[in-house]
Amino acid sequence: MSKPQHRSEGLSELPAPPVVTPELLRAWPLPQPSDDADKEGRGRVLVVAGSPELPGTAVLAATAALRAGAGKLRIATVASIAPYVGIAVPEARVLALPETRGGAIDPRAVRQLAELANASQATLIGPGLVGTETLRVLLCHLLPRLADTVLVLDSEAMMAIPGCLQELHGLRASAILTPHAGEMAGLLSMEKTDVRADPVGTARRAAEHFRAVVALKGSETVIASPSGQGWRNRSGNVGLATSGSGDTPSGIVAGLVARGAAPAQAAVWGVYLHGSAGDRLARQVGPLGFLARELLAEIPALMAELSRPERPAPASVRRRRRSAQ
Repeated sequence: MSKPQHRSEGLSELPAPPVVTPELLRAWPLPQPSDDADKEGRGRVLVVAGSPELPGTAVLAATAALRAGAGKLRIATVASIAPYVGIAVPEARVLALPETRGGAIDPRAVRQLAELANASQATLIGPGLVGTETLRVLLCHLLPRLADTVLVLDSEAMMAIPGCLQELHGLRASAILTPHAGEMAGLLSMEKTDVRADPVGTARRAAEHFRAVVALKGSETVIASPSGQGWRNRSGNVGLATSGSGDTPSGIVAGLVARGAAPAQAAVWGVYLHGSAGDRLARQVGPLGFLARELLAEIPALMAELSRPERPAPASVRRRRRSAQ
């Protein structure tokens, strides 16, 4: 694969991205449904995920979307695991897709997936899927059929997207990509050490190249938009480096998009919520040993806290702060 050619040489001149803080998020509030909204009013999300060896990925990502506030959930997965996923996520409508011998989604499912995606505000494709080449064929036929759904690409589906670049650029709405450093190196045909040496510049180049919002995951996650805007997230800890943890942030992001958040806002909020859930569990459970599934129950309370105006500190605290300055 040849290295991507970038349109602009001015990315290095952009200012350093701000660090995501509770104050930044309170000034950028999430869309809130009205008190009389039904589940349709809170948005639909489609999660395309799972394989015979990784059925739990569909469960984690889909549950994360609901915890983020999406109103209506559909899961599309391979036929061999669909009944089990449906039992694990009783809140969802689960659709069984045709399956290859290797456990991948058969590209014959493209028409059905397009109909499901176009009936959803957000479509997440990737967690637990297998067969990069099969996924490339599926995505190259699917993307031109999509209307206004916002596409969140993760894991194997994301790694197939360089083969469908023209189709990705043709989407009406911005897509969201969620790579870690190794995946980013593969996407941009560069060394992993170079990604880690310049995560801000790399995320911005990827956002420009793919014309998508990019969340480059790491100890400091960098979110970049195609316009060059960027943010740095420092929430989270080493306890998040555990099986299944990577499937939850993409589900959170998709759920936020479904309820009306713009792609960049959903990525910034989603990454911060995921990291903050890990920080909360590290305090409650311990720095290591909490599970990816335990992160999800923390999300609603964190969103509620960040949606309330910050209360001023008591006068005694303010006096101590002033004296320390």
